[in-house]
Amino acid sequence: MSVRFTVTPTRAEDVLGLGGGDGEPGGDSVDRTQDGEGVLTATPAVGDLGQKASSGEHAAEDRNQSLITGEHIRLLGDHLEKEPPIFPSDDCGGSVYEDRNLALFEEELDTRPKVSLLLNRMANYTNLPQGAKEHEEAEYVGEERGGAKRGPQMGTLVGVFLPCLQNILGIILFLRLTWVVGTAGVLQSLCIVLLCCCCTMLTAISMSAIATNGVVPAGGSYFMISRSLGPEFGGAVGLCFYLGTTFAGAMYILGAIEILLTYMCPSMAIFHTDDVNAEEGAMLNNMRVYGTCFLLLLALVVFVGVDYVNKFASVFLGCVVVSILSIYAGALKSAVSPPHFPVCMLGNRTLSAHSFTTCEKWLLSGNQTVRSELWKHFCHLNNSCDRYFLRNNLTSIQGIPGISSGIITENLWSNYGEKGKVVEKALLSSVNGLGSTNNHLPYIFTDITTSFTMLVGIFFPSVTGIMAGSNRSGDLKDAQKSIPMGTILAIVTTSLVYISTIILFGTCMDGVVLRDKFGGAVNGTLVVGTLSWPSHWVILLGSFFSTCGAGLQSLTGAPRLLQAIAKDNIVPFLRIFGKEKVNGEPTWALLLTVVIAELGILIASLDMVAPILSMFFLMCYLFVNLACALQTLLRTPNWRPRFRYYHWSLSFLGMSLCLALMFISSWYYAMAAMGIAGMIYKYIEFQGAEKEWGDGIRGLSLSAARFALLRLEEGPPHTKNWRPQLLVLLKLDEDLHVKYPRLLTFASQLKAGKGLTIVGSVLSGNFLESYGEATAAEQAIKCLMTRERVKGFCQVVVAAKVREGVSHLIQSCGLGGMKHNTVVLGWPSCWRQSEDPRAWKTFIGTVRVTTAAQLALLVPKNITLFPGNGDVLGEGTIDVWWIVHDGGLLMLLPFLLRQHKVWRKCSIRIFTVAQMEDNSIQMKKDLTTFLYHLRIEAQVEVVEMHDSDISAYTYERTLMMEQRSQMLRQMRLSKTEREREAQIIKDRNSTLRLASLGSEDEDEADGAPDRIHMTWTKDRYQEKQWRQERTPDGYSDLMSIRPDHLNVRRMHTAVRLNEVIVNRSHDARLVLLNMPGPPRNIEGDENYMEFLEVLTEGLERVLLVRGGGCEVITIYS
Repeated sequence: MSVRFTVTPTRAEDVLGLGGGDGEPGGDSVDRTQDGEGVLTATPAVGDLGQKASSGEHAAEDRNQSLITGEHIRLLGDHLEKEPPIFPSDDCGGSVYEDRNLALFEEELDTRPKVSLLLNRMANYTNLPQGAKEHEEAEYVGEERGGAKRGPQMGTLVGVFLPCLQNILGIILFLRLTWVVGTAGVLQSLCIVLLCCCCTMLTAISMSAIATNGVVPAGGSYFMISRSLGPEFGGAVGLCFYLGTTFAGAMYILGAIEILLTYMCPSMAIFHTDDVNAEEGAMLNNMRVYGTCFLLLLALVVFVGVDYVNKFASVFLGCVVVSILSIYAGALKSAVSPPHFPVCMLGNRTLSAHSFTTCEKWLLSGNQTVRSELWKHFCHLNNSCDRYFLRNNLTSIQGIPGISSGIITENLWSNYGEKGKVVEKALLSSVNGLGSTNNHLPYIFTDITTSFTMLVGIFFPSVTGIMAGSNRSGDLKDAQKSIPMGTILAIVTTSLVYISTIILFGTCMDGVVLRDKFGGAVNGTLVVGTLSWPSHWVILLGSFFSTCGAGLQSLTGAPRLLQAIAKDNIVPFLRIFGKEKVNGEPTWALLLTVVIAELGILIASLDMVAPILSMFFLMCYLFVNLACALQTLLRTPNWRPRFRYYHWSLSFLGMSLCLALMFISSWYYAMAAMGIAGMIYKYIEFQGAEKEWGDGIRGLSLSAARFALLRLEEGPPHTKNWRPQLLVLLKLDEDLHVKYPRLLTFASQLKAGKGLTIVGSVLSGNFLESYGEATAAEQAIKCLMTRERVKGFCQVVVAAKVREGVSHLIQSCGLGGMKHNTVVLGWPSCWRQSEDPRAWKTFIGTVRVTTAAQLALLVPKNITLFPGNGDVLGEGTIDVWWIVHDGGLLMLLPFLLRQHKVWRKCSIRIFTVAQMEDNSIQMKKDLTTFLYHLRIEAQVEVVEMHDSDISAYTYERTLMMEQRSQMLRQMRLSKTEREREAQIIKDRNSTLRLASLGSEDEDEADGAPDRIHMTWTKDRYQEKQWRQERTPDGYSDLMSIRPDHLNVRRMHTAVRLNEVIVNRSHDARLVLLNMPGPPRNIEGDENYMEFLEVLTEGLERVLLVRGGGCEVITIYS
C-alpha cells in the first residue's frame, strides 16, 4: 500500500476564504480524515463549499498564475492531476500549490516544481536520454496508451555477459583461427590476439565510462558518440557502425554457407567443374546463390518478429559453448589417444586427400605390383612424369600428434607465403627435382598471399561485439554496475579462450594441417573439427547454428541502429528509414540492410569481407575512445561516470591503437572508410544538423574559443591582421521584419565569410514586457542572415530609448579581443520629410558614439540600389575619393569588395584633392608609389580644386537650410507645448473622477496637481523665456534670418566637392568618400545632415567611410 501525504495548514484562518476578514478565527470547521489508501485529505464542512474569498477577483488571478500547463504535466507526470487539493472549491480552480511552507515560492511552482514531484518522476525514469524532449514526449504518449511499463529485470550475467560472449565468439574461431596459427605461428598469433584484445579492452573501459554517465537507449555506440561528439561525428560514425554490423551479417552468412557446402554437404553445390582453374570460381558462385537464399530466409525471420530471434539466442549461445568445450576435451584426450588423421606427404609437400585413397606409389594387386592412382595426377599420356614425384617418396604423418608430442616447437614461427605456394613441412627431407607446382597437381596450395597485417584484418572481427551490453542498458537492473563488469568480464573470458585455443592448436596439430585452410589434407574435414571430441560433427553443427544465430543478431540490430539514426533526423535522406510497422519493427531499414548485406554476399569471400567490417568497427571504437578522452580532459560538469577506473591516457592509447590497426590491416580499406565517414560528416554539416546534445565538440569549441580570446587579450591586433569586424545595426518595422535587408547583403559581400560579424538591433520598451518580441526579432534576423549567407551572431537589445540601446550595443557587443571594430549604419532616408527628429538624431548620436569608441563607421546611402548576392556587376569602377587620411580604410574596402563575385569585374579608381599650394604632379607620383607598395592595383587621379568665391547658390542653399531648421524647431516646440497642456487637462480630469468615486488613493490624487506644477521649475521657466527671445514671432519673420558664416563655408565645401565627384564618378558602380564628423555643438546637428545630403547628391550608390583613428593597412610584409 502506497501512502501519500498532503501538507495542510494547522489553522483554518491561514487558508484563503476560510478565515475571517478581520483576522479573527472564522466559524468554519475542517475535518481531517485519512482515506483507505492512506492519503491524508482535508475536507471543509458542507456549508463552506459555496463560500467565496473576500477578494475573489484577486484570488482567481492567483489561482490562474499557479496552474500548471500541459507541457509541465508531461514533464512531471500525472501526479499533479491526481494530487487532491487541500481545500477544494466549487469550481475546482484552486491551486495545487497552496502550501503554507512554500508560500514564498508559490508563484514560480508552475515552472520550478517541488522536489518531491521531481523525485517521484525520476523514480519512474527508465530508458530515456536525459533532456531529450522528443523522447520524453514519446514516453508520455506511450504511458497514456499502454499504462505503466514493467521495470527492468536483467542482471549482469544474462543482460551483459552472455550477449557479449555470443557476439564476440563467432565464425573466425571455427573457420580461420587454426589457419592464422599455422601461418603466423604461435608467437605472432598471440601478438595478434593481444593487440586486438587490448584494443577492445581499452575501448570497453572508455565505453564503460560513457555508458555509466547516463542512460544509453537504443543505438548503443551511436548514441554514445553522437551525444559526446555531436551530430556530425555521431551520424558519420553511426552510419559506419551500421555498415560494419550489416557486413558482419554478410560475413556470418558466408561462413555458414562455407560450412554447409565445404564440410557438411558438398554434394549440394550447384556449380561444378572439372577444370582446376575454374574450381574457385564455381565455389564463389555457389556461395553467392546459397548466400542470397540464406539472407532472404533470415530476413524473413527477422521481418516476422524479433521475438523468435531472442527466444533462440540462448540456444545459439549454447552451441558455441558446447563447440568450444569439445575442443578442450579433444585436446586433453589427444594426450592419451590422439585422433587418427593421417596426412600424405610427397617429400615435404602436402597432398590433398581428395585425389586419392591410399598414400602409396605402388600397390599389391595379387602377386603384382601396380601403380597407384597418384601416377595419373603426376604423369601424362606420353609417360612423362613430374621430376619431384619421381625423386621423392610418399610418407604419411600424423596430422594430430597430440598435446604431448612437442610439435609446438615447429609451430612457434611464422610461415607466410605468396598465393599458389605449396604447403610444405620444413623438417621433412626432400629431393628438389624442380618439379611443377601448378594447381593441376594434387597439392595443398595457399589461396591468398599472407602477411601479418592481413591476418590482423581477418582476425579482428572475432573480438568485436563488445557493445551488446550497452545496447541493453534499459533492460538492466543496475546498468551502472552491470555494463562495465559484464563487458570487461566477457572480453577477459574470450581473450583467455583465444589464447588458450591458440596454444592448444600449436601443441596438438601439425603445421601443415594448420595451414590447410579448408582441410584438404584431412579428407575435407573442418580443421578445428579434427581436434574435437567426441566427433567433428559437434564442431560442424555448433559452428553452423552459432553462425546462423550471429547472422540473425546482426540483421536484427543493424536496422534498429539505422532507425535510431533516422529518427534523430540528422541525415535528411534517411528520414524514410525511421518509419516502422505497427509492432515497432523497422521495415524500411530492414530492407536497406538486406540490400547492403547482399553486396557483401556477392563478394563471396570471407577473407575479403572480414577486413571491410574491421575498418568500420575500428573507426567506431576509435571515436568511443576519443569521446571519453575529450570529456575527461574538458572536465564538463555533466561528466560524472560511476565507472571510476578510466583515464584520458588510456583512451588516447586505445584511440591510437585503433588507428594503427586500421592501417595495419589494410591502408586502402582504412582510407576508404575514413573517406566515407568524412563525406557523411561534411554532408551533415552542410545540411545543418540543428541538434544540441551538449556534446564534447561544443565543449572543445568553447575551450578553444576561451584560449583564443585570452590570447587576443594580450595586445591589440597588428595592422597586417586588421580586417573589418562588423557590427551591423538594423532597423525593424512594426512586424519585426528587417527594413533594409540589403545592409546584410553588403556586409556579406564585404566579409566573404571571414572575420566577425555581429548583427544588432534595438527595440524600444521594457525588457520584462518585450522579451517575446525581442526573441521573435532575433529569430527573424537569424533567418535573414541564413538567407543572405552571413556567418555571425545576432543580438537584440530592449531599451527605453533607441539611442541608449544603440550606445549599449556599440559598447558591449563582442567578448574580449573578439570585438567589432567597424559599425555599419543605414542612412536615415526621408529624414527631411519627417516631423519626428528622432531618426536623424539617433543617426548622429550613433556617429558620435562610434567616434568616441574609436571605431570605424560605414554608412551606405541608397542601400536599396546596392546589388544582391545573386547579381554580378559588369565592367565598371569603384571610385574612392580620398580627401583626408583616416587610417587607410578607404584603400582597404574596395580591395575586400573585389574578392566577392559581385564586384570582381570592377576596377578601382582613387581620386585625391589638391589645393592651390599642393604639387598635383608630385602627389600623383607619390600616390602611385604608395599603391604599388600596398600591392593594390588602381588608377590614380589628382583633382585640383582652386579657391573660388562663394556662389549665390551656396548662399541661398544655406539660407534655405537654416530657415527650414528654424521652422521645424518652432513647429516641434508648439507641438510639444500642445501635448503638455493636453496632458495637464487629462490629469486634472482623472483626479476629479477618482475623487468623485471615493478612491482609496486620495493622497495620490491630491498630490497630482502638485506634480504638474512642479514640472515648471525655475530652469524650465528660464529656458522658455530664452526660446521666446530666440524664436521669431510668426513664420513670416523667418525671412529676416541671416545665414551663419561658418555654415556658409561648410555648404560651399559640400557643393564644390559634390560638383567634382558627380562630374568624375557619375557612372561609377560605387563611390567611397570620407565622411565628415558631426559638429561639436548639438545645435548644428540638422545642418550636418543637410551637408551630407548636399555632398552625396546625384550619386547612385555611396559609401560614407569614417576611420577609427588607427592604421589598418601597411606597406610592410
